[in-house]
Amino acid sequence: MQFDDDARLDTSEVKDVRGSRVPGGKATVGGGIIGLIALVLGILFGVGPDQLGLSSGGEDQPAASSSSAAQVDRACRTGADANSREDCRTVAVVNSLQDYWRSEYGRRGGTYSPASTVLFSQRVNTACGAAGSAVGPFYCPGDRQVYLDLGFFEELRTTFGSSGGPFAQAYVVAHEYGHHIQNLMGTLSRSQDGRTGADSNAVRVELQADCYAGVWARHATTTPDDVTGRPLLTRLDDADIQDGLDAAAAVGDDRIQERFQGRVTPESWTHGSAEQRRQWFSTGYRTGDMARCNTFR
Repeated sequence: MQFDDDARLDTSEVKDVRGSRVPGGKATVGGGIIGLIALVLGILFGVGPDQLGLSSGGEDQPAASSSSAAQVDRACRTGADANSREDCRTVAVVNSLQDYWRSEYGRRGGTYSPASTVLFSQRVNTACGAAGSAVGPFYCPGDRQVYLDLGFFEELRTTFGSSGGPFAQAYVVAHEYGHHIQNLMGTLSRSQDGRTGADSNAVRVELQADCYAGVWARHATTTPDDVTGRPLLTRLDDADIQDGLDAAAAVGDDRIQERFQGRVTPESWTHGSAEQRRQWFSTGYRTGDMARCNTFR
């Protein structure tokens, strides 16, 4: 996975609040049993901590904010920075995702509404409530932002057995932007009916987000950057895609349940099996067509 060294990164699409003191402090997720439960559930790439019952739900908690993408604004200027720093790579992936979805919406005669990514550490307050790092990456439809503690990527490798690698990380971000696309299209709410299980809408929503991640991956190296006219992502090889597939499988419901509870209970699935997640990412990558991501049929 390689970015254009000379490309200029747009840090305005990423809000960096790592190390900031978060106001509020109600119902945050800490360690111990609660943190472990949050990790097991949230690690599956949910769409907001409120769905885990871990947020305060209070309207008095302000969303995370930062003066001007404090750390990444200074450090992440070019594609060369993205090739050498994890946080800058996240900025580049976000830029690439938004370039692609902006062009895809334009091709379809629509207008894409961008979503910011918030980098945080330890805990963060959002329009969906308060969350700790243990919840894992998530998308909050209330403020249309993706939230990510970069420490999750190490957990993905060491705790959940993913092979890791830069594209495994890119897959995680692309999945969350898949939820943003669902929110814009009005399909995200279908996961809110309270049902679980292999055939539930909750699973279908997650698998569709995996498929959308694959669609972006197919087009990432041919989507021109708005400024340079050249693709921001210049190389994505078979080994990278395999890392993405491996990450998708590592967070399948069956793998998570087997690892943490010693048995598989399909009736409680919310995100799909390892094989389903691999299959739908592959479908998106193979076809490059978001119309082929209809997991509700």
